[in-house]
Amino acid sequence: MASISTLGVGSGLDLSSILDSLEAAEKSTLTPISTQQSSYTAKLSAYGTLKNALASFQTANTALNSADLFTATSTTSSSSAFSATTTGSAIAGKYTISVTQLAQAQTLTTQATQSDTKTAIASSDSTITIQQGGGKKPVTIDLSAANSSLTGIRDAINNAKAGVSASIINVGNGQYRLSITSDDTGKDNAMSISVNGDSSLQSFMGYDASVSTSGMKESVTAQNALLTVNNVAIENSSNTISDALEDITLNLNDVTTGNQTLTISKDTSKAEKAINDWVTAYNSLQDTFASLTKYTAVDAGTDAQDSSNGALLGDTTLRTIQTQLKSILGNGASGTSFKSLSQIGITTDPSTGSLSVDKTKLEAALTKDASGVGQMLVGDGKDSGITTVVGKNLTSWLSSTGIIQAATDGVSKTLNNLTQQYNAASDRIDTMMARYKAQFTQLDVLMNSLNSTSSYLTQQFDTSSSSKS
Repeated sequence: MASISTLGVGSGLDLSSILDSLEAAEKSTLTPISTQQSSYTAKLSAYGTLKNALASFQTANTALNSADLFTATSTTSSSSAFSATTTGSAIAGKYTISVTQLAQAQTLTTQATQSDTKTAIASSDSTITIQQGGGKKPVTIDLSAANSSLTGIRDAINNAKAGVSASIINVGNGQYRLSITSDDTGKDNAMSISVNGDSSLQSFMGYDASVSTSGMKESVTAQNALLTVNNVAIENSSNTISDALEDITLNLNDVTTGNQTLTISKDTSKAEKAINDWVTAYNSLQDTFASLTKYTAVDAGTDAQDSSNGALLGDTTLRTIQTQLKSILGNGASGTSFKSLSQIGITTDPSTGSLSVDKTKLEAALTKDASGVGQMLVGDGKDSGITTVVGKNLTSWLSSTGIIQAATDGVSKTLNNLTQQYNAASDRIDTMMARYKAQFTQLDVLMNSLNSTSSYLTQQFDTSSSSKS
């Protein structure tokens, strides 16, 4: 409440200072509540920091919690004519590959040309039917005579999503042709095109491979890919072949010159990177724990805690998470060739809780028995394995019904109660100070009146004494 400069003029008393002092004394009772509010606000923010740190570690843990990492392979081709990708179950080895023919999508092009792309070709409404092999259903497209220009036909076919794409080719000298290409490669996806309604349009773009017509002709032949793998002949409608070699997908780019070699090798680099990323994320989480629980000893004779202490110092929620994580990482694995993280080169600093990785030891473990490392870390992916158990706990801690949310809700509730207490106390003080001001004002008026009366009486006495003299 601001000082009232005019208060006390009538009485001659420093009522403004007295009122300010009373207000300061009353408002000092709000300080403990403000201090608690600041403490709980800091704790609420700290829970958010903790949640973000756990979420970051969860990302790295999820990335490591994949059995495929530990059976990963890399591929090397002796020719740019083909490449390969593998799944985690591919077997390391070498394959001799020869590609003699690539798969192609059929393209049909009109033999007759048009002098522009806007003039209608048909004189009556028609339907265009496109039939492809491979058990596909025919697609029928309605076409009005007015929309039977090259542009109209192209757009009608493309809008029908018939499994083909149409385009217009400028062949020079002001002449244009219509071209239609199948979306899928392979001879089984060859097409036939028929027009019902207008004979001119049928003559222009009809196509049947078994009948010689003046309509469209095959400008690119529909054909399958032909190759041999270890001298075994393979024919496929696609240049992406996923069913020839188990867990290996071949990607054909060109024909080869004689036999070429595809080498499938073990690849431990992905697992090594995921492990190192996991350790880095875990250490970052430990840094967050340390920051949130930081303690600075108080000076002798001082009861107040240091202001630099962590907002979650002594917090049971954080301590529970920290203890459970340490327990999971320290528990030995059963039924695997590796029983502990230290056996693959991951050790714990007892003073800080952070992890460190012995690169040489980790690489040796992955080279010797990558699947054993994976079994220790991932386990069955459901109930066993370090990253699996860590993942289940992280999901629980971070859930909407987890311990962090419960702690956050508790702090929020306390903050709401403190706000209500503060507002109630502040309102009480404002009411009290308004009453004091009114009383002081009345006192000022009364004292001013008494002073005036006193001055008047004194003056009258002085006048009377003077007259008698």
